[in-house]
Amino acid sequence: MNKPTTKPYLIRAIFDWCCECGYAPLLSVTVDAEMKDMRLPEENIKNGEIIFNIGPNAVRNLDIGNDIITFSARFNGVAREVSFPTEAVSGIFAREINQGIAFPEMNLQQEKAKAAEKNQEHVSRKISKPKSPKNGKANLRLIK
Repeated sequence: MNKPTTKPYLIRAIFDWCCECGYAPLLSVTVDAEMKDMRLPEENIKNGEIIFNIGPNAVRNLDIGNDIITFSARFNGVAREVSFPTEAVSGIFAREINQGIAFPEMNLQQEKAKAAEKNQEHVSRKISKPKSPKNGKANLRLIK
């Protein structure tokens, strides 16, 4: 069983800290064309990245899930629904003091490849043959 990543938990923790301190939490999202689950305001994407103010006064219905982040916000006066995978988040920080956390960049293909590799290692360990004795003879001892 794969353990969940710590990323969504850290995002929620920094978000809560920002809100408690009265800071505006900014979420940096890396835009990857191969990620199909992204609904973003494309006119605001710059250099493959978009930054959202996800503070309580800036967005509605914010849900920071383990797999996907969703909210609604206004962009140029037009209400839009926004959603993207949690793995696309490259950092979250407080705008006023520029403190927070940055996540190492990893694209979706790299994450899938790592997950498949770990799964393959796990399967190969389960079906590996037991080790035979070195000299080919059984090695049993009688214990009284």
